[in-house]
Amino acid sequence: MENRTDKNSYTIVFAIIMVIVVGALLAFLASSLKPRIAENERLEKQQNILYAMGVNDNDETSANFVSTKEAPKLFEKYIKKQLVIQDGEVTENDEAYLIDVKKEQANAKAGIPRRLPLFIGEKDGKTYYIAPIRGKGLWDAIWAYIAMDKNMVVKGAFFDHAAETPGLGANIKQRYFMDDFIGEHLMSNGTFKGIDVAKGNADPRNEDKTDHAVDAIAGATITGDGVSAMIRNDLKLYVPYFENLKQ
Repeated sequence: MENRTDKNSYTIVFAIIMVIVVGALLAFLASSLKPRIAENERLEKQQNILYAMGVNDNDETSANFVSTKEAPKLFEKYIKKQLVIQDGEVTENDEAYLIDVKKEQANAKAGIPRRLPLFIGEKDGKTYYIAPIRGKGLWDAIWAYIAMDKNMVVKGAFFDHAAETPGLGANIKQRYFMDDFIGEHLMSNGTFKGIDVAKGNADPRNEDKTDHAVDAIAGATITGDGVSAMIRNDLKLYVPYFENLKQ
């Protein structure tokens, strides 16, 4: 006599039931964890912005965020305005930091006017303009927050990535790489030049801050090219705003 569980129909029905049960469980977990994930993303963006303008817990060599517990309070203390730039119009928006740069880039490709978030911070009597940018590395997305003064001179930077190679492209988030950008000029005689991550840069100690270049990471040429392109393509969009500051 054939065992009922040996039939193909039993296997198919069992598989269907398991798919339904597991799918329902995953959907429940995704739904229940969604608020926590959104909160973590919010805190991470605040930490990134604060880091770029020098509000961090760095030691002599390591890059360290302020704690998630302190981030909201410090964000409110140091970030004085959140702006959204769109089609030349500038508006204040207290949740500009939640704007998804990836979606805005996609909108621009589809012909929809792109929204550009910009955060104005004040620290030790100095004003910082922090812009979020996004690009493509070797394997996946890379992104950054760049803090500038009114002349578009870099005052701080934070870089991160989704899946760059450990020990190579992933080093864009190391302190020694990020600190190289401090003091670099994005403009030259009224023209936007950007900053190149240059292999064989003639200024390996990064003493010349007007050469529009920083030293590349060994073995990470494509990631470095992605950083250069990200800075060139995204920060250039902010030039009209900074030109208006001088009028």
